[in-house]
Amino acid sequence: MSARYLVSPRGGRRGHRDISSALAAAAAQRRPALIEIEPGHYEEALAVRGEVRLVATAGPGSVLVSAVRGTVLDACGSVSVHGLVLTGRDPGADVVACTGGTLALDHAEVRGHHAVSVHARPHTTVTLRDSTVVYGRTLFTGSRGLVERCRFTDAADNALAVIEGADVAIRDSRIEGSRIHGVRVSDARAQVTGCELTGTGQAALAADTRARLTVSGCTVTAVHAEGVLFTEQAKGSVDGTRVTDAQHGVAVASGADLLVRGCVFADCRDSGINVHTAGRGRFEDCEVIGSGTLGVFSTTGGVIEADGVRIARGNVGIAVTDGGRGRFGRIAIEDLTGTALRVFGDARAVFTDVRVDRCKAGLEGWGGAGTAAEVTGSTFRDLGTMAVAVAGQARVALTGVTAERAVLAFGVGEEAWLSLRDCTARELGAGGAIAFGQGQLVARNLTVAGARSYGLAGRDRAYVDVAHGTFTDCAAAGASFEGTCAGRMVDCAVEGDEGLAVLDNGHVDLTGLRTTLRVVAQPAEPAGPAPTVVNHFNGPVFNAAVHGAQLAWNNTHAVQQQTNEEGPGP
Repeated sequence: MSARYLVSPRGGRRGHRDISSALAAAAAQRRPALIEIEPGHYEEALAVRGEVRLVATAGPGSVLVSAVRGTVLDACGSVSVHGLVLTGRDPGADVVACTGGTLALDHAEVRGHHAVSVHARPHTTVTLRDSTVVYGRTLFTGSRGLVERCRFTDAADNALAVIEGADVAIRDSRIEGSRIHGVRVSDARAQVTGCELTGTGQAALAADTRARLTVSGCTVTAVHAEGVLFTEQAKGSVDGTRVTDAQHGVAVASGADLLVRGCVFADCRDSGINVHTAGRGRFEDCEVIGSGTLGVFSTTGGVIEADGVRIARGNVGIAVTDGGRGRFGRIAIEDLTGTALRVFGDARAVFTDVRVDRCKAGLEGWGGAGTAAEVTGSTFRDLGTMAVAVAGQARVALTGVTAERAVLAFGVGEEAWLSLRDCTARELGAGGAIAFGQGQLVARNLTVAGARSYGLAGRDRAYVDVAHGTFTDCAAAGASFEGTCAGRMVDCAVEGDEGLAVLDNGHVDLTGLRTTLRVVAQPAEPAGPAPTVVNHFNGPVFNAAVHGAQLAWNNTHAVQQQTNEEGPGP
């Protein structure tokens, strides 16, 4: 049974005028103690030892304990605090410190104007319930902790820091206005559940240095940097969380590895999902809405696996660049002002079951020979320009891809390579498939219907290899070849009532062509006049008419004279 002690500013027969004297009396008894404190302001630093409970008798906020110097509450033992307001101003001391054993703060308020508000030292356990921490940070160092239904406001540093092997659960709490992070976990473990974080100066939730962080059911709003940041080989998961108005919704970098499920990243100013510098992330059943620059971004060695992701109302949907990698399945992309899919700069990406609607462009591939993309079982609809465009030395392979209502379905140029297998294009503002520059187009079972210009085209020095294709109702021509474009068109059919079957430049083999339309030879480019060449053996060569020249051979001395029509030269 606990011994009871009463503290009152008025004192009394059985009362103590200050808390420290009641603590001293309890320590002398060496028994569990209940110290009941009446309303008032107590200017003193408390050293609490043993099994002690401090209670504000008139309820939370009625008792203020403050100290100008040192720690306001130094707890060692089994200590609980109910309803007290603890305020400290010493920049070199913790306001509340648990130096041994356990400490529980219940319906308390801690104000740390300059330093750490609450510090759980190594090998201790600290619990905060229904409490408020203002200005200072709450620090768990090699300790264990539980935070429930608390509020952390305007921390000058991180609101909560879990470091050096600590293990803390943070539940149903609100963190607002932190100058740096809302929650930072470094070389430690933390579980954050059902929390609200807003207005942080840097990432709201940050894990670094091999940390283990799990986040579930949280809301992050109006942060100046990332909503969630994993870096420096941190690992963990984020489930059922919504991030709104962050620079980046979630970012993974520097060897970190993260699993994200059922999350929403809305109105992020730069990117919704950002994985870079050898970070790895898997994203399942997530939404990215209204990103300012990029919906999903993998770059500089970042690796993304995404399944069941919806991207809407942004600029670029998915970008894999500068050595990034990605595998994407069951992706829905709609209503973007830019490109749905972008693979640039020696990046590699695989796309399966992608649906793109109402975007400016479908897929753009560009870069060196290490740039590659595969797209399978996907559809691109209602595009402002091209469904698929490949340039540089990039290599793109499409299988079972459909393009509808675009200006152009498939294009390859420069020195790039594009493979089409079992692909379909229809209702096109211009053409179906085109190769230009030195691009290479390989197509098997390509179907193009309803192109307002051509079904298949080759330009410049491009190469086309098309077999078993069908080109229907193409207004200008089923196929059109210009310049020195070469290759073959084997066992193809051109159907319809208007236009030409083939506009032939004579460099593409037409084998097994089935059509009722005309094949017309492309007019040869007119050759320029041959240059006039006058050969003087052992002398100069003239490629144009020469007037008034004086030539001399085998002379040891030669004199050249020039007369201008305007008179002698100077």
